[in-house]
Amino acid sequence: MNVLETDRLILRRLNAEDAPFILELLNDPGWLRFIGDKGVRTLDDARNYIRNGPADMYARLGHGLYLASLKDGGAPIGLCGLIKRDGLDDVDIGFAFLPQYRGRGYALEAAAATLAYGRNTLGLKRIVAIAAPDNEASARLLEQIGLRDEGRIQLAHREQPLRLFATAG
Repeated sequence: MNVLETDRLILRRLNAEDAPFILELLNDPGWLRFIGDKGVRTLDDARNYIRNGPADMYARLGHGLYLASLKDGGAPIGLCGLIKRDGLDDVDIGFAFLPQYRGRGYALEAAAATLAYGRNTLGLKRIVAIAAPDNEASARLLEQIGLRDEGRIQLAHREQPLRLFATAG
């Protein structure tokens, strides 16, 4: 099910057929470094990740992480969406893209559209984001879409504090 469309991207709900992409993305060194190891090592693990994460969130909340794919050719290139995490009071925007698609503005395009969707369609007043302290690329992107740095937050599943960004209001 398509959720959003931008000039170059389609964002849609994940399904079991996306398991090969999820397996690749969740084992990318950038994902492992900045987001963490989710223990996804096989296609079955990837299908379980989709079922127990994004698909469960769609069913419970009506939103979650979406697959970002190129309009031209349909290649899956990343994830972007709105997540309700344990330890955060507000819905947060999350994104991750395969290395070969970073630095091309795709994450910015997807995140800006997702933020607008959260505000305008879902009616969310405050949307937050978290980033590893040394993830400067994500911090810059979050500031570009209008979030401001609110300092550090400690989540139970992370050893180090994370940077917390939020929309005004």
